[in-house]
Amino acid sequence: MPKAKNQSENQDLPRWNLDDLYSGPKSKKLKGDLAWAATEAKKFRRAFEGTLNGLDGAALAKAIVRYERLAERIGKIMSYGHLLHATHQSDHAVSAFFQTLREQVTDISTDTLFFTLELNRLSDAVLTRQMKHPKAARYGPWVRDCRVFRPHQLSDEAEKLLHEKSLTSHNAWIRLFGETMADLRFPVKTGKQVKDMTLAGTLNLLSDKKGAVRKQGAMALSSGLYSKIRTLTLITNTLAKDKEIEDQWRSYPAPMSYRNLANQVEDEVVDALVGAVKGNYANLSHRYYKLKAKWFGVRKLNTWDRNAPLPEDSDRRFSWGQARDTVLGAYGGFAPEMATIAKQFFDKRWIDAPPDAGKDSGAFSHSTVPSVHPYVMMNFHGKARDVMTLAHELGHGVHQVLSAGQGALMSDTPLTLAETASVFGEMLTFQAMLKAETKPKRKRILLAGKVEDMMNTVVRQIAFHQFEERVHGERPNGELSAQRLGDIWMQVQRESLGPAFNYDDEYRPFWAYIPHFLHAPFYVYAYAFGDCLVNSLYDVFQSGHPGFEAKYFEMLKAGGTLRHKELLAPFGLDASDPAFWNRGLKVVSGFIDELEAAL
Repeated sequence: MPKAKNQSENQDLPRWNLDDLYSGPKSKKLKGDLAWAATEAKKFRRAFEGTLNGLDGAALAKAIVRYERLAERIGKIMSYGHLLHATHQSDHAVSAFFQTLREQVTDISTDTLFFTLELNRLSDAVLTRQMKHPKAARYGPWVRDCRVFRPHQLSDEAEKLLHEKSLTSHNAWIRLFGETMADLRFPVKTGKQVKDMTLAGTLNLLSDKKGAVRKQGAMALSSGLYSKIRTLTLITNTLAKDKEIEDQWRSYPAPMSYRNLANQVEDEVVDALVGAVKGNYANLSHRYYKLKAKWFGVRKLNTWDRNAPLPEDSDRRFSWGQARDTVLGAYGGFAPEMATIAKQFFDKRWIDAPPDAGKDSGAFSHSTVPSVHPYVMMNFHGKARDVMTLAHELGHGVHQVLSAGQGALMSDTPLTLAETASVFGEMLTFQAMLKAETKPKRKRILLAGKVEDMMNTVVRQIAFHQFEERVHGERPNGELSAQRLGDIWMQVQRESLGPAFNYDDEYRPFWAYIPHFLHAPFYVYAYAFGDCLVNSLYDVFQSGHPGFEAKYFEMLKAGGTLRHKELLAPFGLDASDPAFWNRGLKVVSGFIDELEAAL
């Protein structure tokens, strides 16, 4: 395994220990698991291919249990490869190792591909009879979610071809994007010198206290992206076309259809969310950024001032210990069990925090598999936003620990609900920090920071969603130029952020570094979904809803077994009601009201 980087400024930040998965790329246990999975997959295929229609309920349950055991082992293997690669994206040996794992696992899973295809071909009558058996019925939610895709399933031969070619089609382009961004350096001018910085380091400059530093960061980001704009434009066009081709073969009515089915959310619910946020642009982002321009004493802000600290902000820095104690204290104030689970991430080295070169520039909590535990990755710079990022990812981590009891097939939560615990963790942390603060000026700074986080989570993500809709809507007419992609980007930014900004040409290529557009098309609305949902949920909590904490934990433990209607019903909430989204957005507008009143 590659050695950890020895950067003095990162010595106090934790690096994760992946030994609970495997001790290294050459681990005997890893090789043994690959060999077992390859053999078991072939045995599984010989035992069950072509037989599902004739099985009774008990036999089908046994087949699903064996399939789940294979899924768990394969998930463990791929989790290790993904996590190792996430912190060593510029290491060619690690990239080659990860690619080899993908190829081996693709070969193995080709032998199990028949199972869900055949399951989906069962008639409703046959399946209803089989699912009456209690051991089969346990997997009812998983079977339900598989069969959602029945109308879009292709022939076995076509499905196998798409499965095997994924390595050299979209997955290869996603890998190219990741490695391109990991290797890219952004030229930041500091005095007479130019320092080449990573993407994570450059993005961090955009929230610096000094306007000149923010500008240099923005100019460097723009320059770096322009230097690779042909490659990034090609990747974006190729993946959009790849999706269009597969969507046509599968008869999806719209580019977003697959994502909505996977998220177990109805089209009209997403439309209601998007419509509510767009309808509130003027009341939220336009109003807030106009207020921020007043604080800065300017008629219009520059785009690099969007995440700037307030003028009176002391640019307070948090040590890792302070960040840890802040989040654990907030979690414990809500429910001791929540803090106990989160504390394990620190004590057992389940977190990787240093902002190293070659590391993924973002943040995530990877659930791995139920038999192990999640891992959190982030880039900690000591800012208040990093504390919120820690709270966010640990919320995911707590959720993943609690849902692990559902097993490998049903522990994962749809993206829309996966953001619930993370955003709720942020809200708990923010409220705890706000309550502990005694100085009015600091309270205002905290409140403004929370509003900006909400702008980034709700308004910005819906703007991202609009960008995707327009790009995928235009792609069937031909390849989009970098100029056209920049035009679409600038259009949605003007609509969402409002007239309080100067939109300069240096801002045009900023679409090119957003990984979600490529990794998971139409993922981004899930952030807005989660934020608005949590705002409504937190409003219920503050209102003293009886048994809220117990109901909240039951919701997290459910994993992917229940849909959003069933999960929210105990709290008296319904996401299909347009009033639900306005209730969540009202929390944001209420914070802006407080800031306006403090002027």
